[in-house]
Amino acid sequence: MERLQSAIEKARGQRSVPPAPAATAAQAPAPAARAAVPPADDLATRWQALRQLDAGALSRSNPQIVTLRPGGTAAAAFDILRTRISQQAQINGWKKIAVISPHSGCGKTLTCANLAFSFGRQAELRTMIIDFDMRRAALAKVLGQKPQHTMGDVLEGRVAFGDHAMRHGNNVAIGLNSGPVDKSAELLQSNLARDALAAIAETYRPDLMLFDVPPLRATDDSIGFLRQVDAALIIVAAEETPMSQIDIAERQVAELTNVMGIVLNKCRIMDGDYGYDSYGYTA
Repeated sequence: MERLQSAIEKARGQRSVPPAPAATAAQAPAPAARAAVPPADDLATRWQALRQLDAGALSRSNPQIVTLRPGGTAAAAFDILRTRISQQAQINGWKKIAVISPHSGCGKTLTCANLAFSFGRQAELRTMIIDFDMRRAALAKVLGQKPQHTMGDVLEGRVAFGDHAMRHGNNVAIGLNSGPVDKSAELLQSNLARDALAAIAETYRPDLMLFDVPPLRATDDSIGFLRQVDAALIIVAAEETPMSQIDIAERQVAELTNVMGIVLNKCRIMDGDYGYDSYGYTA
């Protein structure tokens, strides 16, 4: 009993010992510096420094890019999709959105291309479209552009995003690929990719970043990358994508990120579905 009482008294004595003096200002480690938010004029300068898309090659690239000019029945569908995306992103605080499909041929890359020019008409939003379907480099072909490098070079630090990305107007930046990227699945899942995207977002402060990612059934690239985005938009093809594949894709995406919605592509647009253009009624 005496030994127990002695141990209790000893413990009380240790707790009453005053703490060691705090390190002096010279000894204390400096707090981590916070990245300064670039002023608005500096941001505009950074965006203006990006190389412009080759407009001549773009105009010859693909007749299915229907949003290059405002108005028209086909462009209206993409404008509606653009507005729905921006509204949901604002409501939910989402900035990074993957555009994905259950299988190839659903038109997700063409959807991203059309969204680029549709978002270009929303001058108050800064939008990035980045091709992370790095085994095919399809977005560059759709746009008729010939970049010198790949987004893999950017993620691995061999090329700065500012030296690689291309610009449409003043508010859309596009990251393309000159060809296939080796070990793209491993790269998209890496800390390199996460840190590079964080640096791009910090430097250019885009309101939205849209990523064209590979189909779910094709590779594991998308499965590894989806945890790095806030939401995903699933593109399916009318009369081509079975309901079973749509259900599976929705479940797979929901396990990894938020499902923004499902877009039924390649639909037949009936007369009167979209009755307005920029100048009034369509014929």
